[in-house]
Amino acid sequence: MPTLYVAVTNHGFGHATRAASVAAEIRQRCQAAGLPLKLIIATKAPGWLLDSYLHGDYTHRPVSFDVGVLQTDSLTMDKAATLRIMQEIRNQQDRLIAEESAFLQAENVDLVLSDIPPLMGKIARAAGIPCWVMGNFGWDFIYRPWGDEFAAIADWICECFGHSDRTFRLPFCEPMSALPNITDVGLTGGTPAHSEDHLRSLLSRDIPSERTVLLTFGGLGLSAIPYDRLDRFPDWQFITFDRQAPDLPNLYRVSDPKMRPVDWMIMCDRIVSKPGYSTFAEACLLDKGIITITREGFAEAQILIDGIQNHAPHCIVEAADFFNGDWSFLQRDLLPPKTNQKLDKSGQTVIAAAITEYLENRP
Repeated sequence: MPTLYVAVTNHGFGHATRAASVAAEIRQRCQAAGLPLKLIIATKAPGWLLDSYLHGDYTHRPVSFDVGVLQTDSLTMDKAATLRIMQEIRNQQDRLIAEESAFLQAENVDLVLSDIPPLMGKIARAAGIPCWVMGNFGWDFIYRPWGDEFAAIADWICECFGHSDRTFRLPFCEPMSALPNITDVGLTGGTPAHSEDHLRSLLSRDIPSERTVLLTFGGLGLSAIPYDRLDRFPDWQFITFDRQAPDLPNLYRVSDPKMRPVDWMIMCDRIVSKPGYSTFAEACLLDKGIITITREGFAEAQILIDGIQNHAPHCIVEAADFFNGDWSFLQRDLLPPKTNQKLDKSGQTVIAAAITEYLENRP
């Protein structure tokens, strides 16, 4: 039985959902090929989140080899704490590499897929196992603009990435020059699991899609969504995954942990979000419009915003207008994409096909 170890960066939920989406596709392809797959998902993301994308047995290994960016919500970053923890990880790398490489060997892991903790390249190399990477940015790209105190960590990350063997570079990407053997692929993401009729049966009102809006801000959410603005849109329907959202007649709180934002996208004309690859990718896979708020100090955000301006119906809202404005942006027509270039939607199948082929023909 081949064994695939999927390592996920410890940052929000987006990396975990896109890695789980690809893992689900790999499992499906292996099953179709008559190849039983042992799947290990190494992440501190919660099991219920992985379960919403992965169906079937897998081992959830709650370990982490980076922190991404420590945040109190999906926009507010703690750079000092991030630097301190990453320095601790770098200082402890010999122990971490020894312990996890021993685990890989004990579990007879055939391949590591990393999204995108830098240390996994060294861990896999120590275990004598290839490490393939998927992502749209490297953490050196995020840290380096934060000043000289992050330079040594960014350099160390680049050195770690150099131990990987192959890279699948997703859309909305930076050059990722520290990573080897790059193959550009298309979008990844989940597929809606429910019909629009079923979703509408859960709502108390039948509002057309052009006035149905999904509010989704990642696993950490936002600390102060101005829900009082919804009073201005009594004949609209809003959907949120925020369990702390108030009871409003035009706001539906999703409480089923098996439901995901992508499930609700099919009935919405537009999605209101912070910049995030997984949300943007799943919206683009379904040809949905995106309203995004700006985000300062996180280099990936501008790449994502540039990407949807080029490829999707969109509206860019300054963060101050989102938190303090009247939300009149909802009533504006979305701007058309700036280019006619269509995004490749086959990234998930391309990555899964390559990994399945490797596992079928593994040494």
